[in-house]
Amino acid sequence: MRKRSDRTRACLAVVAAAVLAAAGCDAGGGGASGDGTKAARPSSRPVPVWDRSPDSMAAVGDSITRGFDACAVLSDCPESSWATGSDAAVDSLAVRLLGVTGAARRSWNFAVTGARMSDLPRQVTEAVRHRPELLTVMAGANDACRVSTAAMTPVADFRASFQEAMDRLRAALPRTQVYVASVPNLKRLWSEGRTNPLGKQVWRLGICPSMLGDADALDAAAVRRRDRVQARVEAYNEVLRDVCAKDRRCRFDGNAVFDFRFGTEQLSQWDWFHPSRNGQARLAEIAYRTVTAREPVA
Repeated sequence: MRKRSDRTRACLAVVAAAVLAAAGCDAGGGGASGDGTKAARPSSRPVPVWDRSPDSMAAVGDSITRGFDACAVLSDCPESSWATGSDAAVDSLAVRLLGVTGAARRSWNFAVTGARMSDLPRQVTEAVRHRPELLTVMAGANDACRVSTAAMTPVADFRASFQEAMDRLRAALPRTQVYVASVPNLKRLWSEGRTNPLGKQVWRLGICPSMLGDADALDAAAVRRRDRVQARVEAYNEVLRDVCAKDRRCRFDGNAVFDFRFGTEQLSQWDWFHPSRNGQARLAEIAYRTVTAREPVA
């Protein structure tokens, strides 16, 4: 009986060794090279493509990212920017990701009030000099906010400019991550802001005339005009989604900014169009949620 038991154990040992060898591992937990030294084991935890806690960031875009009219009339307020601002009431994306000190030292804002998508490649060229680990993009509202619907940026030109900006980034910084915010719902901003008489007076100064001009007009021509602007914004957002989807280190917000139901509390008290400090805080929340999510928005 003892000899049979020994033979059984020996057979089991041979089978076990064969199974382990076929699985590419060994009983001791490590492999061995031909000269008997221990071979390096491949990592069982692949490096993630998306880093949910980048160590530096830069922002490009237009007046929204500059915090225009958020803290003073007809003025940039970069300290209240959703992206890189230091205003505690906003709690910007940079502060949420890097902390107050880190945001002051390792975040940069290259957005320009009045910028359109065609300005983005130049802004990206400036941003890459700092080699940020994350780049935020919010642009497109000014492409739709023109003197007339005929003057709006063609969708093909919008796409070409955004693609050029991404190409410039990738040529210089292939591993930098990109957060892309959707263009806001301009028609909703009109519907909210038009309830304020002061806001409508300010709009007459020339703020987004393609959408906000003749704010009280509800005739067929006015409705068609606003619908054309809205359709163009939706087309721009499809471009942002499409171009971003081709880059594995780019995350689009899934139209979260466009879909957000901005109320009067989120609009500047000076122009009833740009985000207030409260509105900037909401934009920061959306960005942070997108950047730190385990999976990109579907």
